[in-house]
Amino acid sequence: MIYITRKASFNAAHKLSRLDWTEDKNTEVYGKCANPNWHGHNYQLYVTVKGEINPETGFLVDLKWLKDITNTQVVDKIDHKNLNLDVDFMKGKLASTENLAIAIWDELYALIAESGAQLHCIKIYETENNFVEYFG
Repeated sequence: MIYITRKASFNAAHKLSRLDWTEDKNTEVYGKCANPNWHGHNYQLYVTVKGEINPETGFLVDLKWLKDITNTQVVDKIDHKNLNLDVDFMKGKLASTENLAIAIWDELYALIAESGAQLHCIKIYETENNFVEYFG
């Protein structure tokens, strides 16, 4: 079993708030992240796949292919967007980094499986000190 990871970057705005809570309750729970005028991050996304090396190609998967599907399915849809308002796969979800990691997993899982590899982990750095890892 071998693991390979492709890194991508994107910028996005979001707000943490629940519509069924008051602004005061959202601020109490989410602090500055509940800012009514949004806030943004320079995210770092790591997509790790695992499997067996193809003896013919010497690859698990072609990293250009992994870059292309990550960009098409994820980065192109979220870069310089508002996660709460503009991103189809985040509609109806609280725009936490935890929920974003799960949504990205859902966007990539089947495509990676079709290649003969397995999606192992989605890791997202929201800041240099905070990151989320999701293993499905």
